[in-house]
Amino acid sequence: MSDQILIHTNDKESLRSLLESAIERQKKILQSVLNTTKSRLAGFEERFGMTSDEFERRLNHREIDESVDFTDWRMEIGMLRMLEKKHHTLEEATIVG
Repeated sequence: MSDQILIHTNDKESLRSLLESAIERQKKILQSVLNTTKSRLAGFEERFGMTSDEFERRLNHREIDESVDFTDWRMEIGMLRMLEKKHHTLEEATIVG
């Protein structure tokens, strides 16, 4: 299902250019933050000797206890998912008209 946003303007070409630039700039910013988040996750994975998927599974099954480090790791996983969703949304966005 596709959602639409309708914007009225008297200068379609200028607005189109502005929107395209803003979307591209935001995608670059998100990609940079995604790279930083992935790097942080890799640090946790190296430090604790397991993948983020394994960590999350073990934490959810209460095979490991919550700690400050694990809370930080879990938050980074959540951040990654949020950033990936936003980046995906911008990747799929099209300007029609």
